[in-house]
Amino acid sequence: MPTTTSPVSEPPATPRPLSSSTADQATIGKSLVIKGEVTGSESLYIDGRVEGSINLAGNRVTVGRNGVVSANINAREIVVLGKVKGNLTASDRVDIRSDGSLTGDVVAARISIEDGAFFKGGIDIRKAGQKVNGEEVKEVKATPSTPEPATTAVARA
Repeated sequence: MPTTTSPVSEPPATPRPLSSSTADQATIGKSLVIKGEVTGSESLYIDGRVEGSINLAGNRVTVGRNGVVSANINAREIVVLGKVKGNLTASDRVDIRSDGSLTGDVVAARISIEDGAFFKGGIDIRKAGQKVNGEEVKEVKATPSTPEPATTAVARA
């Protein structure tokens, strides 16, 4: 009897984190068009069209496969599956997936560009909490020729 009670209480604990993370994520559906400034304190999934600016510092912004974004995006983590035109600033990471397209500059601590993704712009790798004026950047920018090749287009079809 006690052995059947123990496994029953464990499975509900496993799905709980998944449901709480999806509950904290807003969605802009395929048919929605937003023009202006998007701000907030929760993660965002964009499958529609957004023009303007997106500022969700500390959260994740995901541009879905159907998403078309013409905006500068500022967030903790940015995932691009659709099309983005604008500069991305992430305190943690930018992830451009194989079907994703990004035209704009990236400032992030980490970046990942999958095979097949399109990227045209510059990359500036900054450690978390690093200042924009470059005071703490001296060690990272010891080789100024490193960022220059990143400004060319990287495309795999």
